[in-house]
Amino acid sequence: MYTQQDVLDFIQEEDVKFIRLAFFDLAGRQKNVSIMPNQLPRAFQDGISFDASSVEGFQTPDRSDLFLHPDPSTITIIPWRPTTGKVVRMFCDIRNPDGSPYQKDSRRILKDTVERARQAGYEFQIGTEMEFYLFNLDEGGNPTKIPFDAAGYMDIAPDDRGENIRRDICFTLEQMGILPEASHHEEGPGQNEIDFHYADPLTTADNTSTFKWIVRTKAVTNGLYADFSPKPLADKPGNGMHINLSVKKSAQNTGGSDDEALLQYALAGILRHIEEITAYLNPVDNSYRRLGTAKAPAYISWGRENRSQLVRIPATKDSPRLELRSPDAMANPYLAYALVIAAALDGIQAQAVPPAAVEADLFTAPGSVTASLKRLPRSLEEAKAKADCDFVRKVLG
Repeated sequence: MYTQQDVLDFIQEEDVKFIRLAFFDLAGRQKNVSIMPNQLPRAFQDGISFDASSVEGFQTPDRSDLFLHPDPSTITIIPWRPTTGKVVRMFCDIRNPDGSPYQKDSRRILKDTVERARQAGYEFQIGTEMEFYLFNLDEGGNPTKIPFDAAGYMDIAPDDRGENIRRDICFTLEQMGILPEASHHEEGPGQNEIDFHYADPLTTADNTSTFKWIVRTKAVTNGLYADFSPKPLADKPGNGMHINLSVKKSAQNTGGSDDEALLQYALAGILRHIEEITAYLNPVDNSYRRLGTAKAPAYISWGRENRSQLVRIPATKDSPRLELRSPDAMANPYLAYALVIAAALDGIQAQAVPPAAVEADLFTAPGSVTASLKRLPRSLEEAKAKADCDFVRKVLG
């Protein structure tokens, strides 16, 4: 957890020549501006201005100045850049000219949601499971839809041709302070999954964004294209971004329910609000070609160890957690995590009771089983209509 002075000392001692100040647009795409070390004291004190009217969804040209204020605790060396004249990256808070927080800064929205939960007496932890495809490039260096291999779930080399790239990604994650837990080939041809260790929501959102950047960079280095889109191939499994969530009382919260009961309340809150937040968990048209196919849920239901459900409670010897299986990697993780936490917190505070667990395999269940279950939105247009509600406005502004 570096302070501003720690960072200034580090920049000088480690021969850092470029500092990338990173932030995110509303879709969760990382943006950055690079500054020289002599500009860093000014960045900490006054911020570095940028044209917010050029960032989709931010400001209009008549009021376009916003300022980036680097968060010193997020500094990391970019390991694939030169070792002499190093390059580092810091995530930034976005502020208005008067110094107030910018309303559309998605990192700030997540920070505020986590703080609201903390003040209510609860702490959340989040881990993600990210899937992606590796496709070949054509002679001009453009992405194709030709998978890098034809391997299947947890296959090994030589069928699995992605293991060296996954290993390279895992080493780079470690170098940037992210702890990978498992990596393997997924079901689709050229499809891969790498899971990393759970953390507090803001750290996990930062790690999720960094992970996607590393994967794309390493893919290009190997002459490939990494595709995180929800349904890259129409007849093959889609890419999910499963969100694993656990909750416990903070140290100051000495009364009330145990962790198992809290998780049930959180589950009920997520099921209650899932229709309203789906537009942010599945934000592109292609998202709705994935839902309801190849282990991606279609119904608003839950079960234990049941991967056909929207939410499953995994069999684990660690602290209890739930796994939300509908989100995909096109979501802005800061907004997605904020909305999921807010929904879970609403369920906890209301001590909401979830419906009965569904034990059936919903991918093969007859209509007599699924007829009583509500469906997730079937299109982005339907999801956006559901998102026009007080709950979402309370979280996002």
